[in-house]
Amino acid sequence: MKVYEALVKGLESVGVDAAFGGAGENAAGLMLALKHSRRIRPIITRHEQAASFMACGYAMYTSKLGFCFATAGPGAFNLFSGLAVAMSDSYPVLAVSGYASRKWQGWGSLNETSGMNRTPDSRAMFAATTKKSFLLTDAADTWDVLEEAVNIAFEGRPGPVHIHVPEDLTERGVEAGDVRPIRLDVARVLPDPARVEEIASVLAEAIARRKRIVALAGFGAVRSGAGPEIRRLIERFQIPLLTTLDGKGIVSEGHPLSVGVFADSGHASAWKAFREADVVLCIGNSLNQHATFNYRKDLFNGKLLIHVNISDTEFHKAYKPDYALLSDARPAVAALVDALERRVGEVPAVAVDGRDYEARHITHLTGKIHPGELAQAIGRMLPERGVVLADAGAHLAWLGYYVDLEEGQNFRKAGSFGPMAGHVNGAIGLKVAQPERTVVVGCGDGCYSLSGFELMTAVEHDIPVIWVIFDDQEFKLIKLFQIATYAETGLVEFQNPDFAAYAGACGADGYRVETLEEFENAFRAALSSGRPTVIDAKITRWAVPHYSPSPDGMIAGLIEALEDRFRDERG
Repeated sequence: MKVYEALVKGLESVGVDAAFGGAGENAAGLMLALKHSRRIRPIITRHEQAASFMACGYAMYTSKLGFCFATAGPGAFNLFSGLAVAMSDSYPVLAVSGYASRKWQGWGSLNETSGMNRTPDSRAMFAATTKKSFLLTDAADTWDVLEEAVNIAFEGRPGPVHIHVPEDLTERGVEAGDVRPIRLDVARVLPDPARVEEIASVLAEAIARRKRIVALAGFGAVRSGAGPEIRRLIERFQIPLLTTLDGKGIVSEGHPLSVGVFADSGHASAWKAFREADVVLCIGNSLNQHATFNYRKDLFNGKLLIHVNISDTEFHKAYKPDYALLSDARPAVAALVDALERRVGEVPAVAVDGRDYEARHITHLTGKIHPGELAQAIGRMLPERGVVLADAGAHLAWLGYYVDLEEGQNFRKAGSFGPMAGHVNGAIGLKVAQPERTVVVGCGDGCYSLSGFELMTAVEHDIPVIWVIFDDQEFKLIKLFQIATYAETGLVEFQNPDFAAYAGACGADGYRVETLEEFENAFRAALSSGRPTVIDAKITRWAVPHYSPSPDGMIAGLIEALEDRFRDERG
């Protein structure tokens, strides 16, 4: 069996059923092996970067391994953005790339990346963007290398891994040896029982003394499937629930104890609950920039911080927890609830200031669609178990603030690496992995323009994703940053094509909408058509997304910003 055939057989044995990649001579043998696979669906993308984003989407809400591939040299280098996303956002992804023949190493052959004699060093670059990168040096090691790589991808905090396959190992007569299944032997990260008892005692005492406790759930809790356990925790012990943007929907946002999104573009009700809390129980979040108001130093002053996370590195970043529980979120919360049950009797209902008042009427400033109303409509019409993906941009803030999710629905923003087009393409991988779920991408016109040509891939493979373009012909967040920082703007406006006509030219459905009613009609048609669809929504430029640089609220944040600027000007 040849090396690439062996890799495909091994991937089949661990349940991979889709492969996203770019064509190339160094990947030609892999393309043929995938063609003959009866279990793996091969999808050749227009650009390898899209393949890496699709592999992330494929792994996003599943227990499956995302798989992407590319040829040697520039094709391989195009995978880096997606692998960086998988690293920052904890997706188990395997990338396989070609590597120029080692017989000519250092001679500057086509696509050589040995790092010798002024050639790029792909081994160093893949090592920097993965949990581990391998150079396959002996075809007989194929099974062992693949097995180690896949186990590393899943163990602890999931992430990306990579394998280089030199072209000389794909030559005629080079064999990979006997076929055997790949063994997955990944131990779950379970909580230390003694630590659970210690933290449960702390929480029980806080409940008994009527201390104010809040839970803050992030994507780690969603990926772990901890929703039922978190709902049991908050209901049984009357603990208000806050979420990060990526934690939206872990419990219905209409739940009486759900007080909204805690972030700089989140809900005032969540800020208020957090500000008044004595104890903060963080579950499956990394306390990154936007969830901490730019790593605000006094964020946890006067509060007891309990942090549950699958990776102990998260306990040594901006905020050191008073109590840390190293564990996957679901078993950790289940163990805490059981331990608390033995210590705590009936808990009286708590008064929670919900965020109903924040669903107020949106004032129109122009005749164009207000992005807040556009987001509300998406949330209102989203089917059960639907997913809304948002790329980087102002539309992310509108969607996070105004889309209300029910339990079982999901929302995902661009992660801390934050590529503008990651979800424009990643949505295709997500839909392949979970075809029964409605997948909607809310994207800016800048994001879509970066990589929307993969619409042709969706059409070719009949993958019915819905892209909603927030079209205002400007980079809104960059413009707002320029105004706030430099008091002027520049190079942030651009012209767009007719996205609806482009969709039609690609064989997809396309709609251009200029009123909310037109959008709702187009979105309703897209939900029922089962076809890839692009909705070009003309939104007003005059709406500014909800934002505060302080958890004390927008007014306090503005005052702080003015004070900081005044101090800076005085030196």
